[in-house]
Amino acid sequence: MKILMICTEKLPVPPVLGGAIQTYISGNLPYLSKFHEITVLGISEPSLPNQEIIDGVHYVRVPGQILEIYREGVIKYLESTSFDLIHIFNRPRLVLPVRKVAPEAKITLSMHNDMFNPDKISPEEATAALEEVSNIVTVSDYVGNVIRNLYPQATAKITTIYSGVDIEQFLPGYHPKMQKIRNEIRQEHGLENKTVIMFAGRLSHNKGVDRLIRALPELSKKFKDLAVVVVGSSWFSEDNVTDYVAYVRAMTKKLTIPVVTTGFVSPSVIQNWFAAADLFVCTSQWNEPLARVHYEAMAAGLPILTTARGGNPEVIQLNENGLVVENPENPIGFVEKITEILSDKSKMKNMGIKGRELAVSLYKWDRVASEILGVWDDAIHTSSSSVPQTVTDIYVEQKIIEDLVSADPIEAKPTDTKSEYEQKSTLEKKAEAEVEVEVKQEPIIDLDNKPEKDIENNGIKDEPKTYSVRDIIKESLRESVRKTIIEQMIIDSNEVSTEDSISNLIRELKRRRNIE
Repeated sequence: MKILMICTEKLPVPPVLGGAIQTYISGNLPYLSKFHEITVLGISEPSLPNQEIIDGVHYVRVPGQILEIYREGVIKYLESTSFDLIHIFNRPRLVLPVRKVAPEAKITLSMHNDMFNPDKISPEEATAALEEVSNIVTVSDYVGNVIRNLYPQATAKITTIYSGVDIEQFLPGYHPKMQKIRNEIRQEHGLENKTVIMFAGRLSHNKGVDRLIRALPELSKKFKDLAVVVVGSSWFSEDNVTDYVAYVRAMTKKLTIPVVTTGFVSPSVIQNWFAAADLFVCTSQWNEPLARVHYEAMAAGLPILTTARGGNPEVIQLNENGLVVENPENPIGFVEKITEILSDKSKMKNMGIKGRELAVSLYKWDRVASEILGVWDDAIHTSSSSVPQTVTDIYVEQKIIEDLVSADPIEAKPTDTKSEYEQKSTLEKKAEAEVEVEVKQEPIIDLDNKPEKDIENNGIKDEPKTYSVRDIIKESLRESVRKTIIEQMIIDSNEVSTEDSISNLIRELKRRRNIE
């Protein structure tokens, strides 16, 4: 297939300036490009050409930074090139413009943040966008649940695909390839013989590294060999000194514990700082979708302390590869959990080993790519506006009942089965009330071709035996008709809606039974 992957308007691909989404795309491309012809559309960057082909992947770059400007470039490009499937990353507001210029393409949407919140997209536009996409990939259950709660109709389209990490780039500090690097970094920054706590991420109130800094005075009373490394800047590739950055630096100067602030570190060498550390701490205060630093810390063999915010806890197996701070606003929570980890060196070591095992077994890029390929395949074979083509038996029977309820009424005669009737659902009662019919003709009354006989019972003559249309159809569904309906629905799915297919099939079934 010809597939277009549309990145966001903030950072370029490959991730020369960092970025979780950009890293996600680049990590999967070596595997995805083996199966499909892929173009990546992203923003222009002075260090990168506007178009190039790398390892068979076509990169196209247009002006960005502002969504409206980026959208114009995206639409202009799509006006001259067609694709079988378009994968949009984290920008539901691009769905409708893309659909307008690419009416035949399937659309997959990847969600890495809470971009469906009403303050970011109107409910009207969100609803329309959700109708156009074939499926939605989320990086955590948390992100998917936010969408489900806002728009329940999208539930069937949502799939969680956890991110991945390059396990050959991020290696434990004890690995032969990293031992020299670890020692050099620690020696250069005065970290020898220290237990190094590491934070990596943007320096902002949302990321909350100040809580870790505020926890250090209390920790220094319990542990005399601590040091902290703060990796990151106010924004990707920028080292601007914001008010928050100045605040954090001012706090570190008052500490007796050494604190190293690195500023921005290139994604190509950030693994070296993970190898130099002993414990990774994520201090997120906001509902983080699921910070990818968790995967990198696991691959680097570090025990993890994270916060109960958003999707972060989803990759933590408590007491196995890390711990969770339930109330991250209070620095005391970090004091308590860091103390719990550092006080048991054996447990701390085992957490790091377990994290590495999880990274290798669950979070490699080939697994992520395999799941994306499955989503793409589903998208190609599923209409965005209809239900999935893999129809369950329950769904088929439900649709049949609904069809019968809405069909032309047939004169009904109540059956003498009150106790059973009272146990049926409201929908079944309504269906039977409208379509149940007494049939006295031999071919329909007696499916076994045996004539009914009147039987005397305590002097009372039995009422003629009755059969409902629903009973007859359910009887048939138990055999080959069930398979026929499902197969026919799949055949008809590209021509008519599922509801129409079922309606037509039921009318045909009735006709064959001489009911109509």
